Amino acid sequence: MIEQELLLLGLLKEGPKHGYDIKTKIKQILSLFAGVELKSIYYPLRILEKRGLVAKRTLKPGKRPERMVYALTSKGEARFNELLNKSLLSLKRPQFSLDLSLYFLHYMNPGVAIRRLRARLHMLNKISHGLEHMVKTSSKGKTVPLNRILEHNFRLLKAESQFISQLINTVQ
Repeated sequence: MIEQELLLLGLLKEGPKHGYDIKTKIKQILSLFAGVELKSIYYPLRILEKRGLVAKRTLKPGKRPERMVYALTSKGEARFNELLNKSLLSLKRPQFSLDLSLYFLHYMNPGVAIRRLRARLHMLNKISHGLEHMVKTSSKGKTVPLNRILEHNFRLLKAESQFISQLINTVQ
């Protein structure tokens, strides 16, 4: 729940939002890079509200239906800062789907292993080129936080690609 809590509080730090805005931002931007997916945001928001980290108010703009708008409280802002600091210092090891396969790679026929590794490398290169293009064009309208995420993911992909290239040469 800590990542979810950081995510929700951080989005509300940008300003008050209704649930649909929060869910859309998570789905369109952050889930692509941050690996965070929330099936429901209303339950976690209710918990944050009960803890006094978020305040909820009803808003009725013009003839539109009523909406619940969530805002960060001062207690929520303090909790956000605490979580952000903890997150930056967390050294939780990232997990990659490749790791388990690497452990058992010696059971695979070397020719098949090399073909699969080359296919993975091809996929990584396609994704990497797409990210590289996004990084180059991101200065045109994208936010600084998104630029950082793009650059981080681009570098991770490059590192894995280099590793796979070297591994292909060692598989016997």
